[in-house]
Amino acid sequence: MKTTNQIINLVNKVLFISLLLVLGLNSASAQNDWKLSTEKDGIKVYTSMVSDSKVKAIKVECDLSATPSQLVALIMDVTTAPDWVYHVKSAKLVKQVSPAELYYYSEVSLPWPAQNRDFVAHLIVSQDPDTKVVTIDGPAVPGFVPVKKGIVRIDRSFGKWVITPTGSDQLHVEYSIHVDPGGSLPAWLVNIFATDAPLQIFKSLKTQMQKPIYKNTALAFVAN
Repeated sequence: MKTTNQIINLVNKVLFISLLLVLGLNSASAQNDWKLSTEKDGIKVYTSMVSDSKVKAIKVECDLSATPSQLVALIMDVTTAPDWVYHVKSAKLVKQVSPAELYYYSEVSLPWPAQNRDFVAHLIVSQDPDTKVVTIDGPAVPGFVPVKKGIVRIDRSFGKWVITPTGSDQLHVEYSIHVDPGGSLPAWLVNIFATDAPLQIFKSLKTQMQKPIYKNTALAFVAN
């Protein structure tokens, strides 16, 4: 029988594993005083205090063997999130504005006694024509999907993907995020597990990108 503390710890770990990738949001509120928290299998995880929050911001850096189009295609393929992002119950496209811009809704399943979380995100892809660096922003947005009874809506999330080509089919990836999970989850417990989840997520990311659907991907709005 799990103790109350063990259950709370599990809830926080699941929440961060589930939300870190699928949100992909704007990192405007994160500070620049990043401190290396952990490094494993070529994945570096940094944390930073945020002036208006008790929850730390996170930044992940790693090198990937892929093209910009491959990684962008994976991130924008939001409906497949339940297949590989831990504890995502559903992910649905709400509005496709263009190949490089969309709105989507996702619900994250959490174990009792926590309530599930959900959010609506607006993903936008842009690329510098000179450096070929790709940026993916996508602030959480209100509306589109009504707040559901028994599910805590994520209102504050800020994050950013920066994808830099470093050679033939080689990328340096930086991903930063700050999530306020809402509800009654203590910030100090959220911070404890904030460095474990990114390692697991980026390992899954590397595996997912090897699937045939993403191999040899060419996107008209992304120059490889």
